[in-house]
Amino acid sequence: MIRHVFYLSLLVAFAACDAPHVPLDDIFIEKTFVPEQCVRAVKVGDYVRYHYIGMFPDGTKFDSSYDRGSTYNVFVGKKQLIQGMDKALVGMCVNERSLVKIPPHLAYGKQGYGNIIPPDSILHFDVLLLDVWNPEDGVQINTYHMPTTCSRKVEVSDYVRYHYNGTLLDGTLFDSSHTRMRTYDTYVGIGWLIAGMDQGLLGMCVGERRIITMPPALGYGENGDGECSDIPGQASLVFDVVLLDLHNPRDGIAVTNQQVPQSCTRKTVAGDFVRYHYNGSLLDGTFFDSSYSRNRTYDTYVGRGYVIAGMDEGLIGVCVGEKRTITIPPHLAYGEEGTGSKIPGSAVLVFDVHIIDFHNPSDNTEFTVTYKPEECDKQTKKGDFVKYHYNASLMDGSPIDSTHNYGKTYNIVLGANQVVPGMEDGLMDMCVGERRRLVIPPHLGYGERGVTDEVPGSAVLVFDVELVEMEEGLPEGYMFIWNEDVSPDLFSEMDKDNNELVEPSEFTDYIIRQVNEGKGRLAPGFDPYRIIDNMFSNQDRDGDGKITAAEFKLKADEAAAHDEL
Repeated sequence: MIRHVFYLSLLVAFAACDAPHVPLDDIFIEKTFVPEQCVRAVKVGDYVRYHYIGMFPDGTKFDSSYDRGSTYNVFVGKKQLIQGMDKALVGMCVNERSLVKIPPHLAYGKQGYGNIIPPDSILHFDVLLLDVWNPEDGVQINTYHMPTTCSRKVEVSDYVRYHYNGTLLDGTLFDSSHTRMRTYDTYVGIGWLIAGMDQGLLGMCVGERRIITMPPALGYGENGDGECSDIPGQASLVFDVVLLDLHNPRDGIAVTNQQVPQSCTRKTVAGDFVRYHYNGSLLDGTFFDSSYSRNRTYDTYVGRGYVIAGMDEGLIGVCVGEKRTITIPPHLAYGEEGTGSKIPGSAVLVFDVHIIDFHNPSDNTEFTVTYKPEECDKQTKKGDFVKYHYNASLMDGSPIDSTHNYGKTYNIVLGANQVVPGMEDGLMDMCVGERRRLVIPPHLGYGERGVTDEVPGSAVLVFDVELVEMEEGLPEGYMFIWNEDVSPDLFSEMDKDNNELVEPSEFTDYIIRQVNEGKGRLAPGFDPYRIIDNMFSNQDRDGDGKITAAEFKLKADEAAAHDEL
């Protein structure tokens, strides 16, 4: 565009044109391209950036902004242009292209312009409008997607993570975080961003998408930003932004969406061991991990630094069966560096947690009597042979096993290490017909390993037990006792063939006969023949398979460690 300061060195030399003038009273505008949408039209006082080619009616070019590699930038309606161009630009839209014909009296008139524009010349301009703004403009915000829920909006000093596409007003892309495949992360409102972006991000919700349009005064001003991106001077900027994350350095964890079971007799404290399921996502909902996908709980101590600080805090004070959402700012999670390929730096993390069970290493077996018969003459003790039914489950109610499924009781000798220690503890001092609920911590149950495909590792167990039958055991250390006085001729009675030796068969037959006649008792709950074999071995001092009179002794004559006659 020609104005009083003309770029003479860049103009195409003009040869005098003596073509006859076409009468033209006013400018004539032929629109060669009109964009589908015209959000804003040029008004008097606006600042515009446009490209043009200046020609005479015969097509001879006398000037072009394209040749100089930069737009022509000017205020409209402030006599900085020839009158015809001032009029022609008013009402144009960004990306609109027009052929403007200007008569001499609205161009350079009878004087012309040096040796470039002859007097009384009609001028043609092929104009493409690229940008328009006004000194009064501020930041313009157009939200085109708002999430259904918005619990928090960006405020000054918040730290945000967002993606953007940056374009000029005509749609020319100059930068994009998407091409770098990582968000732009920054504080808002403290001068780390251009002023227009600082303003445009305020009030955004996570998941919101908005178009932020700013004039150059709130962008990169007169000089643009040619070093880092192709932003010319005096350019309006348009950012298509989606907010992915938001936190403040002062934030602590946030616990929401709590679902607490009606019965909660105990809550976690520091030092407890917790088993829980979780789904982990970023603040925008992007999934990064789940214990459900591995089909096993996450098991850890809480309050001891075994997990990120925010989770350590968020798991304190929960009940078995409770569900809660724990939102953790990055300084209580993985910080500026993030971790792995799924959790970026400075990311807020959201965990939907379901507490399956917890215990403390100091816990003992807990039992609650749910039914006790009125008559309770005998109570179970160590050595007793007991028969009982049980229903076993995890703390969250997941069933494990039940004797009712097999139609028979479970039978054990108390104190013989035939069941887990917690079960032995819970069956002590019971009456026949009594029912109890036992809660057994893993260190008294199946430990860290559990039982493959049945009991998870480190699981707290719940047993509903009913004592069906009890047979009193023998005194501790005895596997056989006499119910009456011992015969003084015991060895002779065993030695049926009178060879002064007791064979294994003679020994076994004799003991079995005493038991069948009610004269003696074997320890209940064990294989009687294994007990008798053990008794025989204890008497057979020299291990030759026979007992002599010299070897034979009664239990009363032996040290307490032996289990024999």
